[in-house]
Amino acid sequence: MENILIAGANGQTGKRVVEILNNTENFSPVALIRKEEQKQIFEDMEVESILADLEGDVDHTMQGIDKVIFAAGSGGHTGPDKTTAVDQNGAIKLIDAAKNANVKKFIMLSAMGTDTPEKFGDLEHYLKAKKTADDHLRESGIPFTIVQPGALTDDMGLAKVKLAEKLNEQGEISRDDVAFLLVMSLADPLMKNISFEAIEGQESIKSAMIELSKLG
Repeated sequence: MENILIAGANGQTGKRVVEILNNTENFSPVALIRKEEQKQIFEDMEVESILADLEGDVDHTMQGIDKVIFAAGSGGHTGPDKTTAVDQNGAIKLIDAAKNANVKKFIMLSAMGTDTPEKFGDLEHYLKAKKTADDHLRESGIPFTIVQPGALTDDMGLAKVKLAEKLNEQGEISRDDVAFLLVMSLADPLMKNISFEAIEGQESIKSAMIELSKLG
């Protein structure tokens, strides 16, 4: 069993990741939570949790952790200060802590549009913050996967996607399917040191990821 730390475990996508991992034989989820009162949610699921604030010290979060999924963030809706503090600086701190602890892999939930943030109006600051964190991960030396989905929806997952390092088109994708992409990215050596965009499509998640990994 590999211990997987999920940053943003109490968020909409993070909760889905925890639920998926909790039903696997190979992975044991560890929920990173910001408030003590969130602990009960994960105790009820029989999931271990660890208390830490991404705006504070995170070095203690890596004890016994094999891999990290970073699904925390503002989605660009909490104002520039919070976006910088969590999506950028919080992510960078967690990456550095993971590197110091020799974590085996770091999976980053990013977003489409980080290479052209100026095209996305109100999301420009958010996308710039995500890009700074993504680049820090790429340069960290930790094996990584960066998942860059289109607009997230709460629709039921179809497990059908369209993936590419660069799609050159906009689209939506369910949080369910993004959660599965994040979990599938844990597999070794699949999806090692690669960034890819993802929207709803026609190909199964597994076959799309296998095809994409061949390009890496």
